[in-house]
Amino acid sequence: MTTPIKVFLRAGKEIPVLRFHPWVFSGAISRIEGQPEDGDIAEVFDKRGTLLGIGHFHHGSIAVRLLHFGAANLESGSFWEAKLQNALAVRLIKGYSSAFRLVHGEGDGLSGLVVDVYGNTAVMQCHSIGMHRQRALIAAALQKVLGKNLTAVYDKSVESLPPKYAENQQNGYQWSANETPETSAIIEENGAKFRVDWVSGQKTGFFLDQRDNRLLLAEFAKGKSVLNAFCYTGGFSCLALQAGASLVHSVDVSPKAIALCNENVALNAPFAGQHEGYADDVMKFLKNTERDYEVMVIDPPAYAKSLDKRHNAVQGYKRLNAEAMRRVAPGGILFTFSCSQVVDRELFYHTVAAAAMELGRPVRVLHHLSQSADHPVSLFHPEGAYLKGLVLCLD
Repeated sequence: MTTPIKVFLRAGKEIPVLRFHPWVFSGAISRIEGQPEDGDIAEVFDKRGTLLGIGHFHHGSIAVRLLHFGAANLESGSFWEAKLQNALAVRLIKGYSSAFRLVHGEGDGLSGLVVDVYGNTAVMQCHSIGMHRQRALIAAALQKVLGKNLTAVYDKSVESLPPKYAENQQNGYQWSANETPETSAIIEENGAKFRVDWVSGQKTGFFLDQRDNRLLLAEFAKGKSVLNAFCYTGGFSCLALQAGASLVHSVDVSPKAIALCNENVALNAPFAGQHEGYADDVMKFLKNTERDYEVMVIDPPAYAKSLDKRHNAVQGYKRLNAEAMRRVAPGGILFTFSCSQVVDRELFYHTVAAAAMELGRPVRVLHHLSQSADHPVSLFHPEGAYLKGLVLCLD
């Protein structure tokens, strides 16, 4: 068993930990016993030497990501099994089966880890070196917890790990019951079918966090013309068509995404003449189109991943929303989103309001949106509430 390094906090800096916040910032540390490397297991103590918790160390702003408050053995299979079993129990409350997020980082007490389940395959994505170094234990625990429902565990971590460390890593199967494992699967969500490719797709292959919001869109789509901007694999498009939309246009800058979107539309029904995919820059498309849409979805990728990029992100969201509002028909509906963690809910609201004021158009808020329930947020870690959205009615 590896001997954990010991991290001691400055006086008063233990308070966030005692309130169950899982991040220990470098500025809170008074001293470290040992010569820590990125990914080492670290025990965290207060100034008096009282053990507060245990997690993974990393040189940087977030010095320790705590995985347990108090004593624990992170090299024990039973530790990971208990964590995963607890996460699964929450998902079973909602009855998720075909596709769901099993582990959502801090929301499940596993900072630095995401696990999505697609059919019989679990796709794990490690965001910290420490978590990646323990991937074999995690894969073994997944087999125990999911049992016969699991036939493969795929590690899709390279894109999310620190670049220098990731240079020497590869994505691949941690375990498979089959000699030649599948690289994709067809899942079902709210009655619609989607092909998920976890090997070559973005993130883990599908954006599960929009499940509830896609279902809400269906309530507005019947008989309406719909634009799904930043469509990726067409989640909103398929739900709109299934609900009876008269016309759906899907736009994404990636030709590959449009191909996947078209494939998913075809999986559900022919929808002859009702759907068209455009591989185009969204802002360019909005400026050039002469059509006004009755329902529109604007779901861009994160515009900022750090605080120093926040100002530029806000300006980007304002320009995008102003352009989108110009193309919403009178009495039409706009679903607008931000997944930038550093742009909080209040700032996003005010940014969208600024876009509406610039346009000089009355706007009513019908819904405040967030991520689906399989992406839980710890009450003590509000940073986990990264997805925020508004449903607007434009006069």
